[in-house]
Amino acid sequence: MPFIQTASAHIRLLLGLALSWALVSTGAYADVIVDTQAGQLRGFKHDSREVYVFKGVHYGQDTSGERRFKPALPVAPWHGVRDADRFGDVCPQGGEPGRRSLERTEFLPMSENCLVLNVWTPASDSANRPVMVWLHGRGYYAGAGSEPLYDGPALAERGDVVVISINHRLNVFGHLYLAEAGGEAFADSGNVGLLDAVLALQWVRDNIQNFGGDPDNVTIFGESGGGSKVATLLGIPAAKGLFHKGIIQSGPTRTGLPAQRAAQNAQTVMQRLNVTSVQALQALPFETVLAAVTETGRTDIALSPVVDGRVLPADMFIDVSAPSARGIPVMIGANKEEHTLYAPDSDRGMSEQALLEDIRSSYGDQAEFLISQYREARPEATPWEIFIGIRSARFTQGSNLLASVHQASAPVYQYIFEFPATERLRAAHGAEIPFVFNNATSNPNARPGADKVEDAMSEAWIAFARHGNPNHAGIPEWPVYDLESRSVMVFDVNSRVEMDPRKAERQAHEQVGIR
Repeated sequence: MPFIQTASAHIRLLLGLALSWALVSTGAYADVIVDTQAGQLRGFKHDSREVYVFKGVHYGQDTSGERRFKPALPVAPWHGVRDADRFGDVCPQGGEPGRRSLERTEFLPMSENCLVLNVWTPASDSANRPVMVWLHGRGYYAGAGSEPLYDGPALAERGDVVVISINHRLNVFGHLYLAEAGGEAFADSGNVGLLDAVLALQWVRDNIQNFGGDPDNVTIFGESGGGSKVATLLGIPAAKGLFHKGIIQSGPTRTGLPAQRAAQNAQTVMQRLNVTSVQALQALPFETVLAAVTETGRTDIALSPVVDGRVLPADMFIDVSAPSARGIPVMIGANKEEHTLYAPDSDRGMSEQALLEDIRSSYGDQAEFLISQYREARPEATPWEIFIGIRSARFTQGSNLLASVHQASAPVYQYIFEFPATERLRAAHGAEIPFVFNNATSNPNARPGADKVEDAMSEAWIAFARHGNPNHAGIPEWPVYDLESRSVMVFDVNSRVEMDPRKAERQAHEQVGIR
């Protein structure tokens, strides 16, 4: 098909702008060509939104073979124009959910050449829009930025922001700590998955202005494992300055994996694979290495960021915030009924005795005390609802703990999502994601009031990305979190601010911990 330039694109090219609009007649949409430091990319107009889309943009090189378990190299330069019209490969992982594309009609290929990102932007101009970089969930074992829940055009259009999602190495490829087995060359191996995220943020710094974004106003946000990645990146000195705000959704991680335990896990993997050197481990097919830890999704040994004294010098939020986190505004929160996503429906009619036995399995002799404190905060709750509340504490009370630490060094805004997004799961783990991405009301099964919750939440996320403050006209005044008021925004049909909600539960977990 011949290349047809419009007059406006021709004028821009004649003027020699670094950023060029090259509009092509396609019948349904027009494309746009943008310069990056490595070469030119062709993006495409979204079919129903005033947004341009760039899919599968490589920010790093292939991580297979000799590059496996090592920090990735930046993408190599190329000549000509690359089409950014398909999602890139997903990083090696077990199971299928992370491989399903946004179109929902196919499973994406899986390979170690997976360091890609996706960009949704209202225009590739000089508007210097806020940039929102999404870190996907599914822990550190699976997932991809191309999953259906993370579709970015509605958020980009609504907020006039640039939305980015990324893929990065996972599980055994992203967090196998081989410093003892492989020496200095593999000293960073326990954290290369998050070093991939650092490399992606460097790409954003160096290129996003040509996509209409502001490299000096970058917010990282994520849910579950993605929220944990945000919390951990706050403690990584190499990420300092590459982002300016963080949003932690249901992922209040405060510590990394101890190096000694991580080294033992690496030995376990090598023994399972019957190899004695890292070089032999690098030579194996990725499918073989992956099968040593998982076939279904979750790994059977801990593979997550490691406190290695180098990439991650220390735990992030124990007593005080890590030095690299200080001064960075954070929004953090969780969902009221997180654990309903994991609990079997057969437990919904549980008895008081079944509740006590379950909580005793984790809290021992302190179970009765903990249950009594939850009853004080929720006097009408059934045994099942108390069970869900206590089992959700790693998210809800974990957010309280992280907020309580970080509020001493930067503004913190805490929230709780209470809208029953579905009748069965209610405000379950992950239920807030469509509301953040402004996609909830596109669901034909959206419950009454979903539009009000979507407006409140997506605008709060946009405001925080723009100004470091989530307040907007559609919600009550949302104060910063401090240890005196402990103010929390409750997102529901009628969103409201509560001071120290369910105080008895918080105080109980401060006494007995979170297990």
